[in-house]
Amino acid sequence: MGFDYIKAVRKLRVVLGLIVLFVLLGGGAQASSIVEQLAGPPFSPADKIHAMPPEWEKRPIEHEPSLRDADLVVSLDQQMYLLLSQGIKEYAKEKGLKITVIDGTCGNSVGMLFRKKVDIGGLCCPPAVSDRLPGLRFYTLGITPVAVLVHPDNPVDGITLEQARKIFRGDVHRWLELKTEGTGRWDRHIRVVGRLHCKRRPGHWRLLLDNEDLFSPDIMEVGTIPDMISAVASSPEAIGHAPPGLASHYYEGKGKVKALKIDGNDPKDLNHLLSGDYPIYKTFSVTLWEGEGAGNPHARALVEYMMGYVEGLDSELGIIAASRLREAGWKFKDYELVGEPE
Repeated sequence: MGFDYIKAVRKLRVVLGLIVLFVLLGGGAQASSIVEQLAGPPFSPADKIHAMPPEWEKRPIEHEPSLRDADLVVSLDQQMYLLLSQGIKEYAKEKGLKITVIDGTCGNSVGMLFRKKVDIGGLCCPPAVSDRLPGLRFYTLGITPVAVLVHPDNPVDGITLEQARKIFRGDVHRWLELKTEGTGRWDRHIRVVGRLHCKRRPGHWRLLLDNEDLFSPDIMEVGTIPDMISAVASSPEAIGHAPPGLASHYYEGKGKVKALKIDGNDPKDLNHLLSGDYPIYKTFSVTLWEGEGAGNPHARALVEYMMGYVEGLDSELGIIAASRLREAGWKFKDYELVGEPE
């Protein structure tokens, strides 16, 4: 096997980064707090706006030529499309509207918002500062836990957050090294699987490790949730990450996986996430254009419908709606989730 230059460079960057953190934190007495420094931010500052030229701000929303007959054009990332597309179809039929829903990614949605080609964009993450365009407002529909997933044959049922970070960083190579209850003779090499999407947006997997350079250089990267489920379900040694509700409801045909508890908190028990005890989650966001002459008159009504629709989703999907988050003390700015409960 030839020398893998890319993996070697990534491994060197990880080592150098940890050395710098160790020095900055003052060595051994504070070294344990390095783990906490590895998490990324859950949200971006809601008061920051990405500056655009005046001519861009004056440009109206204009659908692509092939969609000019649509009353509304909505672009959703793959997860939000699964959750909302059926409800939007029912809403369109009830209201007598022609609504085109595009199944894409967060990047596709933001790209179409930048080009002012859609009325509503949907992201599976909180917005980055660069997503906060003039006149664009974000509405949080809800959040869902991101579980650490393993094969059902894996005897481990729970790990600590520190252990999870060590595994995904490549600091722990064999399951037996965890020395947790249930490992027994499970002396197998750990196969790390990652889906490192939306790298510049806060939240989601970045709450585990802030950036891709912190992950194991031996990580097997996949592009979609179905690919993640297939990879973990097909390998008893594997470990990955995905929302457990979506995994079991939409992708069960891709194989069986098991969600691990983190610090004793089960991601399938939404009370752990609602209280702020479960540490890794995704935020579902939609957008509205606001300002004189900017908004589609049908768009606000559809966003209000989507917020209510999420309230009625089956709890098995693992979604906590925005109203429940407010009641539990999560912080909002207008309709956007901006902070965790204290």
